[in-house]
Amino acid sequence: MGFYKVTDVLGLLNRIAAASSVDAVWDLAVSQFRRHGFSRVNYGYTRFRNASSMGNTDDALYLTTFGPDYSQFYFREGFFARTPLYRWAVENAGVCTWRWVEEHLLSGKFGPEDAAAVQQNAARGLRAGITISFPEPTPREKGALGLAADPGMDHDAVDAIWEEHGAGIEAVAHMMHLRISQLPLVTRRRPLSPRQREALQWVADGKTTQDIALLMQISPTMVEKHLRLARAALDVETTAQAVAKGTLLNQIFIRADEKPQNP
Repeated sequence: MGFYKVTDVLGLLNRIAAASSVDAVWDLAVSQFRRHGFSRVNYGYTRFRNASSMGNTDDALYLTTFGPDYSQFYFREGFFARTPLYRWAVENAGVCTWRWVEEHLLSGKFGPEDAAAVQQNAARGLRAGITISFPEPTPREKGALGLAADPGMDHDAVDAIWEEHGAGIEAVAHMMHLRISQLPLVTRRRPLSPRQREALQWVADGKTTQDIALLMQISPTMVEKHLRLARAALDVETTAQAVAKGTLLNQIFIRADEKPQNP
């Protein structure tokens, strides 16, 4: 794992800040986590949180280095929402060591469902690690990162790593999260086509259907078709909602090198 100078971390932060895709940001950050003994990483981010939930999971971004079986179990089957660390992340911002989970389990502070979730993770070799819950600018947003320690590492090993390298790891995690929040978010939904995106751009500029038809050199009927398909892709009822949601997902006004990919 070695010792990394501050200048090394600063260089990595600059590369993450300049990355033009979510995948590129993720690869850069994960490479740093892996160097310090955290090869298994989960990340989730939504801009559609409400008072009772994290919103529709199809509108959230999920990234992981785990294999497809655990990814299916953790994200698509919703196991993450049944874990004590998920609730901690929802209610807090900062860093939580997984030692806290084990201490609460052994002292009987968890109910049956929480205890079962912890034991399910332990059966998969997930015992030691770190969870980072990011501070968010609005109440609708939430992002969190789970760093599972490599096999053979215990809580003491994680604590020692964090004592020496925690500030650098946390800085990389924060830069990763901030850069991802600026890029087109890749969710489970089908991405907008270039023509759908262009039509929404003109709507956002205040143009009418007739105006857009002239600007795009297509018929008004085709404009309506592009807008209808955009509404379907974003799962909304009105074009105004499509503009709002597409903007929140950073999927309308994007650079050529920032085009979202299929999930």
